[in-house]
Amino acid sequence: MTNNKYDLEERLIDFAVNITDIIEALPNSRIGNYIAGQLVRSGCSPALNYGEAQSAESTNDFIHKMKIILKELRESMISLKIIERKGIYDLDKTTAAKGECNQLIAIFVKSIETAKKNNI
Repeated sequence: MTNNKYDLEERLIDFAVNITDIIEALPNSRIGNYIAGQLVRSGCSPALNYGEAQSAESTNDFIHKMKIILKELRESMISLKIIERKGIYDLDKTTAAKGECNQLIAIFVKSIETAKKNNI
């Protein structure tokens, strides 16, 4: 039986690695460089912040850190949509990254809702 915490951590790390692959393949243009700069921060941040959330000092601190992760995932989704619409990276790989990002967003929305409900 696998540990769900570990699985989510691994998924976030894999997502960050996939994002770095996308970033490194973007064109060296104004838009490519701008989106790469934004996406490197928002795409890698969830994995790093998840580590912080695991050491939260309280339930409210945990919820706050989880909301930061959610915010960064949503920002990554927008960047991926821009990349897709501009056609500056492989469509299949962009679609796959968007799919994983969307699943992670759903997981964190539900986790935040559950933490809030359990904190009452």
